[in-house]
Amino acid sequence: MNAIFDVCVAILVTLAERFGMTYQAVNVWIFVIIWPVLTFIFLGLILRQHFLITRLRRDLHIRERLSSSMVDK
Repeated sequence: MNAIFDVCVAILVTLAERFGMTYQAVNVWIFVIIWPVLTFIFLGLILRQHFLITRLRRDLHIRERLSSSMVDK
């Protein structure tokens, strides 16, 4: 577990040096700003896909009912 932590800290320090920021500032950007924004974006995409799939299933069900009622006639 310490090895994972050390790698993460090394990544944060490298990012801080690369962007001319402090370790704490990079930490804030990642975990307070970027992560929540991405979470809401992906949540929106998931909900959009859910509604699209629901609508497609409903349309398919309607088409199946229509085609079966035309066969019955």
